[in-house]
Amino acid sequence: MPSRFQNTASLPLEERLLPQALKEAGYAPSIVGKWHLGSFDEKYWPTSRGFDHHYGHLFGAIDYFTHVRDGKLDWYRDGKPLNEEGYTTQLLGREAAKIVREHDASKPLFLYVPFNATHGPLQAPQDYLDRYKDISNPKRRLKAAMTTCMDDAIGEIVAELGKRGMAENTLLLFSSDNGGPTGEAALNGPLRAGKGTLYEGGVRVPAFAVWPSKLKPGVVREMLHVTDLYPTLLRLAGASAEQKLRLDGKDAWATLSEGRPTPREEILHNVEPKRGALRRGPWKLVVQGALPAPDASSLKAELFNIDEDPEERTDLAGRHPDHVKELLERLNAYAREAVPPKSSEKD
Repeated sequence: MPSRFQNTASLPLEERLLPQALKEAGYAPSIVGKWHLGSFDEKYWPTSRGFDHHYGHLFGAIDYFTHVRDGKLDWYRDGKPLNEEGYTTQLLGREAAKIVREHDASKPLFLYVPFNATHGPLQAPQDYLDRYKDISNPKRRLKAAMTTCMDDAIGEIVAELGKRGMAENTLLLFSSDNGGPTGEAALNGPLRAGKGTLYEGGVRVPAFAVWPSKLKPGVVREMLHVTDLYPTLLRLAGASAEQKLRLDGKDAWATLSEGRPTPREEILHNVEPKRGALRRGPWKLVVQGALPAPDASSLKAELFNIDEDPEERTDLAGRHPDHVKELLERLNAYAREAVPPKSSEKD
């Protein structure tokens, strides 16, 4: 079986990335953590895609202590392999704090910190495990320890912003990338299922934005998608939104800062050759089967009203065939636009 380091699946070079756009606007962009968007050729690596500096790993699921994946060291500083000791979450937190500490404040900073925590393998320093001796489930105990260690690492970064006097005029964004894997004792609250599924437990995640000088405390309950961050940040940074490929996201600043309704009519959760999910307003369609499909008869189609039933307990497909038809037409349109999958890798 070939190593995943030889996997040619990657983020296409014609895509304009956030660090590239922000660099055009005068920002100094750095990434500390997991890349996972192309590794087989250095032209796909972070420092070739707009970042001035990269510290961390190219893949996910590396060993937290040895920094090895598939028998190969996966730990780099600016493209060069790096042998060093330490638990990755703590190393990443220290590096990110160092970048803030040493940053030339005359130039705006874009710092992207994609921790590998709390992705598997489940590993944690003993002192963090000792804090959760009351948790009997060993996987749950590890998850708690890993999460707390990540919290502390984020705290180091925030503390450094405060020391530099940068906190008031820094926008902090935090988001998970998917729901927790239930097989690893993750809990997604009352939401249905978890990572790898198209139900809310797999696609709805906690996120927050903090900008003391611009944002008031509060809760945003509007429907947004992570791709909305791209045009939103371009606007805030004064970067151009003009590019060859169309934008997937919507500028969501008015929703975040003023509580205005979402700029989105719908969210495509995913469309694959044999499954897909789409939300439009309160309605969400989840289908299993070959797409595009002429109608729902060849599919397992479920319809939920997410506003009234966020736990997806009641399938309303039989009661509202008109909504199923409407959402399936939209899902089919996306399926026709989609390029074939390049990789079967799941993490």
